[in-house]
Amino acid sequence: MEILKLEREKLSELLVVVVRDLRKGKVIAIPTDTIYGLIADASNGKAVTKVFKIKKRPESKVFPVFVKDIKMAKKFAKIDKRQEEFLKKYWPGKVTVVLERKGRKKIYGVEKKTIGLRIPDSKIINAIISKIKRPLVQTSVNISGQPSINDPEKISEIFLGKKFKPDLIIDDGPIKEGLRSTLVDLTGEELKILREGAIKIQWNAKI
Repeated sequence: MEILKLEREKLSELLVVVVRDLRKGKVIAIPTDTIYGLIADASNGKAVTKVFKIKKRPESKVFPVFVKDIKMAKKFAKIDKRQEEFLKKYWPGKVTVVLERKGRKKIYGVEKKTIGLRIPDSKIINAIISKIKRPLVQTSVNISGQPSINDPEKISEIFLGKKFKPDLIIDDGPIKEGLRSTLVDLTGEELKILREGAIKIQWNAKI
């Protein structure tokens, strides 16, 4: 595992490395606007399979996906006017939404009929997506069933020597009180909270 410090004044140099590695199918541990996450090119099946193996997670348990903007989200999901108004209110931000899938674009690690999408409120993640121009699968850094790991030093320690591990860790120091994004299902007439997280949203509210 390679470890790179996140230095804002050298962000452009870091982006070159991260985008290059993602295009090669590598998996990266990186701080997001919520917690440390694993990201990989969602259009690369081998890369997404590696994320499953790193987490020891069954492939039936799908991943949410980072997108750059609503325009990109519409390539992968059906979004009507009501849903778009909701998205504009909470994106970029700490809300992941489940929507009905659309089209036949190749994307791995997601459901056949639905997809979880999010535009994070993260300068580095959004810059990565803008440069790579591909959606990114994303998930917490941990072994499935265990707590999230939000300290880059601990990430390195836990995965050191393991067969499957992140290829690169972006170190921005520990996240002390990281909360996962709130997960909301927008496929019905009323929104449903599937997982409470960093943002409070009213249960069963009209979209």
